[in-house]
Amino acid sequence: MSIESIHDEIVSNVRENLHYLDVSIFNHILSGRRTKMLGFILMILLIAIVVILIFSTVKIVPQSYAYVVERIGAYDRTLNVGLHILIPLIDRVSNRVSLKEQVMDFAPQPVITKDNVTMQIDTVVYFSITDPKLFTYGVVRPINAIETLTATTLRNIIGELELDDTLTSRDIINSKMRSILDDATDPWGIKVTRVEVKNILPPKDIQEAMEKQMRAERERRESILVAEGKKQAAILNAEGDKESLVLRATAEKEAQIAKAEGQAEALRLVYEAQAKAIQYINEANPESAYIQLEGLKALKNLADGQATKIIVPNDLAGLAGTLTTLSESLKDPKKPE
Repeated sequence: MSIESIHDEIVSNVRENLHYLDVSIFNHILSGRRTKMLGFILMILLIAIVVILIFSTVKIVPQSYAYVVERIGAYDRTLNVGLHILIPLIDRVSNRVSLKEQVMDFAPQPVITKDNVTMQIDTVVYFSITDPKLFTYGVVRPINAIETLTATTLRNIIGELELDDTLTSRDIINSKMRSILDDATDPWGIKVTRVEVKNILPPKDIQEAMEKQMRAERERRESILVAEGKKQAAILNAEGDKESLVLRATAEKEAQIAKAEGQAEALRLVYEAQAKAIQYINEANPESAYIQLEGLKALKNLADGQATKIIVPNDLAGLAGTLTTLSESLKDPKKPE
């Protein structure tokens, strides 16, 4: 064997050994990484399981809600508002029930009245859940059951009424339906608080006839209102004329009274002035000649008036002498008496 062949064999053996060494080192490194990755995945899975168990164990019931809990498939209890702890993998919440008042608007239902008129009537039902256990286990699909019960009850009630009664008796229909539905839904844990008939749609021909009747009724009422208006206008006009006449007569009466009172006051003042004049004359103690002179003035005034009779005093001659003396005294005021 030559030296070159020995050298080549040694080199090939060394390379082969180095190759095996590299592969073993790589496999070792790879296995270590796989172990770390597997440990990390297992840790994440463990954390997820713990979180899931916590969420499935701790239950917080919000306001106006109730949770129905089953244990191994059977009803166990009802959870009210607050924090509750369940047994993992054994307890589960089978139903979350809202205790608020709920409103269901059902589609129009065809119903037939007592006088064989087919109408479309839709209803609105207000209800609340009083017993979550009965609501969960009492009937399958409770809302559908209420809708079906409402339709059948409505047909029974409308079947006993005629068309006119149906259109004018909504309160009676609502009251009857509420009472019947409330009694029927008690085993389901449901309390029906109110039922309202929303729309009543009779056939088209009946609607047209009703519109004509309503139009005629409105025209009749309009004519009555017009006649009543004219009547009231006439009454008001007559009352106005009457009050005007009364006010005019009252004004004339008051004017005459005021005029008479004025005349009376004037006469009173004249008489008072005359009385005061007489009083002043009496207090002055006048002579008889002055008095007789004033009497003649009064006689002159009577003569100038419209009197048909004049009374002349008996001592007219004496009165003349007195006047003569008085005249002379006036002509010579310095002459001693």
